[in-house]
Amino acid sequence: MRKRASATAAAMCSAPSSIDREYINEEGEGLLAAPSSSAVQNFTVGAELAGHRLDFVISRLLGVSRGYAQKLIKEGHASLTPERRVKPAVKVEEGDSLAVVIPPAETLDLEPQDIDFETVYDDEDLIVVNKPAGLVVHPAPGHWSGTLVHGLLFRYPDLGTLNGVRRPGIVHRLDATTSGLMVVARNGLAQEGLFKDFKERRIRKEYLALCCGMTPSERGSVKYPIDRDPYNRLRMACVEDGREAWTDYERLWNVNNYSLVKCTLHSGRTHQIRVHMQAVRCPLVGDRLYAPSRQSPFGPERVFLHSWKLGFKHPRSGKEMLFTQPLPRELADFLKKVRMGAA
Repeated sequence: MRKRASATAAAMCSAPSSIDREYINEEGEGLLAAPSSSAVQNFTVGAELAGHRLDFVISRLLGVSRGYAQKLIKEGHASLTPERRVKPAVKVEEGDSLAVVIPPAETLDLEPQDIDFETVYDDEDLIVVNKPAGLVVHPAPGHWSGTLVHGLLFRYPDLGTLNGVRRPGIVHRLDATTSGLMVVARNGLAQEGLFKDFKERRIRKEYLALCCGMTPSERGSVKYPIDRDPYNRLRMACVEDGREAWTDYERLWNVNNYSLVKCTLHSGRTHQIRVHMQAVRCPLVGDRLYAPSRQSPFGPERVFLHSWKLGFKHPRSGKEMLFTQPLPRELADFLKKVRMGAA
């Protein structure tokens, strides 16, 4: 079910003047998409923001990253009344008038397309989607159209301008062959906060995977470093001088030489779960790349890997957010066959 978040910008500043009413929506929130030409947004500093640095205040009011707020200030796009020297570190006071000129957004050569995916949650700062298997996240060679990015632009025509460029805020991704939960930033503020939380490993990411064979133990950790396979550039591999990678696993059950496993990621390397489970001799069902000798019960667009739980702190409010998404039908149906001995 889609859920809408309450307004926050209205609590930080007084009612907008007539100059900027057209850039404020009916709930008093700043619009996420910048106008097509330069426009001025005016604010009166409220008590919540008094005493904070100017770059922080602009970041919060406009929903942009701290770095982009600093860029706006340094390029002369911000002014304060009473007048004084404007720089990122200057402290604002309650009652100050702040004017920010928003430059026109750069545009990317991406044509919005109506793509099939489920929106689990959205608010003014972020979107949580349930990505189906077979859907590529980013445009890339061989997939210049029909991606999740194209679908986000179609479904959210007001998708925020992220630090001066109109684009969806992809802060992490899933393989095309993986389904499940992803979070997308709608503005620079959310993108910056989520990037930081991913980097500092504060995001909860849990996956369900069906593996061939029996895992070495009921619970375990795999901490083999990962990098590009030196013998096959299409694959990743556990290599001594690779990047640090850490996967915890828990075997939920083992039936007929299949193990249903819950995997928790503490890092985000390409193909991490697929590589780590193959390294402990339990490759994922349907994985043609890492278990080419095993027959797949699925089409080439599907591996039995599903992002079923995603948790994080909301980048604006700090509220704990937790989402779960059950297995899609094709995976649930195959599990039934496994348990019945028909797989």
